[in-house]
Amino acid sequence: MVRMGEYNLLKVIKVKDMGVFMDNGEEGILMPKRFVPPGTRIGDQLNVFLYHDGEGRPIATTQKPLGVLGDIVKLRAVSITPQGAFLDWGLMKDLFIPKSAMVSFMRPMGEYLVKIVMDEQTGRIAATEKLERFLSNETLTVSEKEEVDLLVYRQTEIGYEMVINNRHKGILHANEIYRPIEIGDRFQGFIKKILPENKIDVAAGKPGYQRVENESEKILRLLAENNGYLPYYDKSSPEEIYEFFHISKKTFKMTTGNLYKQKKILFTETGIKLT
Repeated sequence: MVRMGEYNLLKVIKVKDMGVFMDNGEEGILMPKRFVPPGTRIGDQLNVFLYHDGEGRPIATTQKPLGVLGDIVKLRAVSITPQGAFLDWGLMKDLFIPKSAMVSFMRPMGEYLVKIVMDEQTGRIAATEKLERFLSNETLTVSEKEEVDLLVYRQTEIGYEMVINNRHKGILHANEIYRPIEIGDRFQGFIKKILPENKIDVAAGKPGYQRVENESEKILRLLAENNGYLPYYDKSSPEEIYEFFHISKKTFKMTTGNLYKQKKILFTETGIKLT
């Protein structure tokens, strides 16, 4: 069974002037000629994305959308109609969001956070801005220190509310933010703490010493690229450290302390250097 709005590994069953047909257990799904890789033959297997054309017919493509069914992504509006809006999601056919699924007053070229869903009325792939019904912390599927996918949802008085793995919500506190971020940004992080009532605190990067080990490689590389010496140490300001290393001063101190114990670096009066 094929899965609309997702990638499918399908076999080519027909080659026609208009394109090729992919096996769906029935008459086949057309992939227009412009998307067919050169040299494609009957029997070849291709990883294709499936969506609907303007008449509701399934279409295969080798184009890569900005998100698949179930993803929450930031997309740009390209046109507005009385019935809704069309969003650029990286395919030849734009993604439709019905007016009933909008929260914002959408304008052309504006960017909006939406979830890619299967429209219950039409059976086609569509978008919705109404995200809250898809996000719940009632039953958690994550645990403390687990690495997760984070999406910036909205700003709060204490930091940013984040979407965790497209299904839960958590807080990234302001003191855990070491670079500019904006709504719709996606990056890796981890579950820092699970609080009463299943409230979640998250942090960017990797947990504990695994994170330190990754930063260790960066610091050693930067030292090697700068003749084995860098003018940064405990008395350097957090701003100076972040501007050069893109890490917090706390992480810098943990990492350099770990490298010193491993006898890979030395501390000097003005910085650090390779042994």
